[in-house]
Amino acid sequence: MITKRNTGKIIFFLILFLYGASNVHARTETEAVTQISTIDALLTGIYDGETTIGQLKKYGNFGIGTFNALDGEMVAVNGNFYQVKSDGLADKAEHFMKTPFATVTFFDKDEELKLRPGINFNTFERVMDNVVPTKNIFYALQIKGRFREIKLRSVPKQRKPYAPLSSIIKKQPLFYSKNIEGVIVGFRCPPFVEGINVPGYHFHFISNDTKMGGHVLDFTVEDAMLQIDYTPKFIMLLPGNEEFYKADLTINREEEFKKVEK
Repeated sequence: MITKRNTGKIIFFLILFLYGASNVHARTETEAVTQISTIDALLTGIYDGETTIGQLKKYGNFGIGTFNALDGEMVAVNGNFYQVKSDGLADKAEHFMKTPFATVTFFDKDEELKLRPGINFNTFERVMDNVVPTKNIFYALQIKGRFREIKLRSVPKQRKPYAPLSSIIKKQPLFYSKNIEGVIVGFRCPPFVEGINVPGYHFHFISNDTKMGGHVLDFTVEDAMLQIDYTPKFIMLLPGNEEFYKADLTINREEEFKKVEK
């Protein structure tokens, strides 16, 4: 049954598809978030994509995502793309590696703020939600400095037939670190992208020595600066494979999403 929520999502999905398709060969867009596939497709278990890291770099030098077969977390900062494997260790991503889901932009700092020592993820979300000029655009966010503690995760490479992401996360490896220097990379997405991307905040981390990282579950600031890039444009590039074409993306996966993100 097509609900009001699904109808709106389908219309939004089609608009983004047409916009993304018409801009594949366009000039570099520096004030846009470019996304590969959808979060609901990833939740469904579509873990194989067609876009290489080399191709992804044409759309951004900053961002987050994953790799084919869900083989670790992607962190991109200053034009360098890293792969954080299931042991929490990071390495440079090769240009030929492919991604089924990623969100990138060309980071261009519009604002910089000093964060109060002791602020954690939940507090950060509440404060940001109250100070952003509008909740209806995308914000690329970078938190650089020293963290009193940080809680991370990554996931192991999967084998076909792929299990849903919510099942895989139940056995996710967790990593904890204290007094670590690095950068938290991510986005604040508007609420209307539900099913398309992650409404609210989605962060990955890479240490200054680029040896460890992961998907951020929680953090506490010790001494850090927040940099904000206002990104009012959005481009979506959808997979062209049979698996994506046949997937049922009308299912409400809100509960699955909550388990996966937190």
